[in-house]
Amino acid sequence: MKKALSISIGSSTRNKSVVINLLGVDVHISRGGTDGDMKAARQKFREFDGKVDAFGVGGTDLGLFFAGRWYPLHSVLPMVQDVQHTPIADGCGLKNTLEARCAAILEAEIGDYLNQIGRTALVMTAVDRYGLLRTFVDAGYQCLFGDALFSLGLPLPLRRERGVQVLASTLIPIVSRLPFEWVYPVGEKQHQRKPKFAWAFKQASVIAGDCHYITRNMPDDLEGKVVVTNTTTTRDVDLFRQAGVKYLMTTTPVYEGRSFGTNMMEAALLAVSGYQGKVDYRQHHDYFEIMNALIDAAGFKPALQVLN
Repeated sequence: MKKALSISIGSSTRNKSVVINLLGVDVHISRGGTDGDMKAARQKFREFDGKVDAFGVGGTDLGLFFAGRWYPLHSVLPMVQDVQHTPIADGCGLKNTLEARCAAILEAEIGDYLNQIGRTALVMTAVDRYGLLRTFVDAGYQCLFGDALFSLGLPLPLRRERGVQVLASTLIPIVSRLPFEWVYPVGEKQHQRKPKFAWAFKQASVIAGDCHYITRNMPDDLEGKVVVTNTTTTRDVDLFRQAGVKYLMTTTPVYEGRSFGTNMMEAALLAVSGYQGKVDYRQHHDYFEIMNALIDAAGFKPALQVLN
């Protein structure tokens, strides 16, 4: 049996293990959180290096991919610097392949509903989810990108891809050297609700992005909205249902009531494929082709649930 292990600096209360079958191969996928402790995560990466078939990096990214360019997060890289043998994925591969298919699937499955509510999308953080930006922009949605709002806390709505690109090229080289918890909730902070910029949610028919960003910042009322996200637990699904969300799309498959992160599922695909090389997102063209082929072979498809 293959083994894929996601080591996350997120909350340990979200830990989950399950055996699934991909491409005819059984793979044990497991997520272990360290409650914001990067030193503990580094120790786990060192401990399991060479003992599992693929690693996922959860609760953070090794870098940010935007418009064909890879921006490493220098404050995070020391966490994995001891790994010498096991391939490491942070989810970038699936974010820019599988998630780039979301708008087409929404159109095929709930196109009539979208005709009623309009095609406006709030992408919570486009610099971390370029595939989501691409899918909604290319599908003709009127988009709002929340990078400055929700990552930096600045009342600066970005409505064009060019604006996000300027923000990325200007600020990421600086932000990448700051402690990661300054821009993203880690550990128990992932369970805290601090609603802000409710107007951004109100004007969107589709809310897309990282589940922690959505649940942390969203208002109590999301009546009739469509949420596109992943890494959902039953608690997250209940929260969306109580807020009135009509449809929930999880970009990764649901196993035993929850969807795992893109990093976990990317690691699972690498494990069953026998991938041995180093994952280098700077040289993304060939790697994204490998991901697309594995997605098709495994039959991965974002899952749509009716909540209300």
